[in-house]
Amino acid sequence: MDKLLVGIDAPPPEQSSTMTTADGFKTLLYTINTLLQKEKYKAAFAVVKGFRNGAVYGAKIRAPHALVMTLLFKSGSLKEKLRAIAQATYTHSRNLACFVATYKGLQSLQARLQGKTLPSQAFLAACVGGWLVFGDNNHINSQINMYLLSRILFALSRLAVEKGYIPQPKKDPFPLFATLVWGIVLWLFEYYPHTLQPSLQSSMNYLYHDSNMWHDISDFLIYNKPPSPAKK
Repeated sequence: MDKLLVGIDAPPPEQSSTMTTADGFKTLLYTINTLLQKEKYKAAFAVVKGFRNGAVYGAKIRAPHALVMTLLFKSGSLKEKLRAIAQATYTHSRNLACFVATYKGLQSLQARLQGKTLPSQAFLAACVGGWLVFGDNNHINSQINMYLLSRILFALSRLAVEKGYIPQPKKDPFPLFATLVWGIVLWLFEYYPHTLQPSLQSSMNYLYHDSNMWHDISDFLIYNKPPSPAKK
């Protein structure tokens, strides 16, 4: 009789299997969450989380930029354009993820070896990461490095004023900065264009040289250049 009752109360095999899977998942999730809370693993998990954030941020930044620039300025079939967008997004995402993981890992290692956190550790870790990840001379790394260069020049100027190395300007220096930037870049473009990045050369050609040429109203207002015979 007891065996009969047990048989009646037991869940169907399918339900039992589902419950076992759910229980196993809950156990796994609990174990992972417990490990994430342990202080001794914090440095290692920070590297993993940094890799994740670098990959996500790189994709978010590069994908829309590559989409717009490729569709607007690059020739080729749609398949080739989509491949270029995917490749640029992957490269940016991968490089940023690898750099963040390398930087955080080396910074943590130095702090452990030296027994304390020092400003030099961040500099050295970033130098090694920059050399390993962003030292390859390609157009993605070139854009990222130049983007950072303009930011650090601003930051170093502000820091020099804060530390008292240079006096606080009496007037806003930004107009002078804009004057010099535009004066120098157009001088380089007009007389030494080979020194500028190809994408900048292309943009400036479109703005300053292509606007000197037209044949009729079609390539004066509608097109930048006359449409090919196949498109007429």
